[in-house]
Amino acid sequence: MRKIALLLCLLPLGAMADTVPDSVEDEGGTLNPEELTLNRVMRDIAEGDTSMTNCAAGYYITKSGRHEMARKLFEACANDGWTGAMTWMGQLEDNGLGAPEDPDAAAGWDRRAAEAGDPVGKFNYGLDLMRGRGVVQDEDRGRALVDEAAEAGLAVAKRLQAAGYDLDEVTPDADNGKYAPLF
Repeated sequence: MRKIALLLCLLPLGAMADTVPDSVEDEGGTLNPEELTLNRVMRDIAEGDTSMTNCAAGYYITKSGRHEMARKLFEACANDGWTGAMTWMGQLEDNGLGAPEDPDAAAGWDRRAAEAGDPVGKFNYGLDLMRGRGVVQDEDRGRALVDEAAEAGLAVAKRLQAAGYDLDEVTPDADNGKYAPLF
């Protein structure tokens, strides 16, 4: 009997929840602002809020297949100096995710991240130089960048060094055609 009485008391609360909007904006501000959603992240990015958490959300956005949205987020974050976003822009450009494949643009993003001191950027730009993808081939300069990434502790760079800079060590078989020389 007590359970029935409690259920009858709580029933109106459930019905009221459907009538309360998710957020309300008025002259006093926003009541119940949307939080922890992609809409909120993208609104923040559009307003120039490229915080670490907003920029990191790009990983989940691109992994969910929303590459155009991820590009907007990563580009804004990269332009504000977030080197991880630069490396993600390189990955999107290199693989044609959300736009046509563009090796030159990919190498440009990798170079920016490398110049900013990012170990992943150094590794990626080193690979670009060693392959001559999106940039004039320069194996010595590429190896030097891989070495810098390894010195910074990047495991994949150490693995490439240990393999005598054999690019097959870090290139999936599926990408062999993409990285094959054009001549």
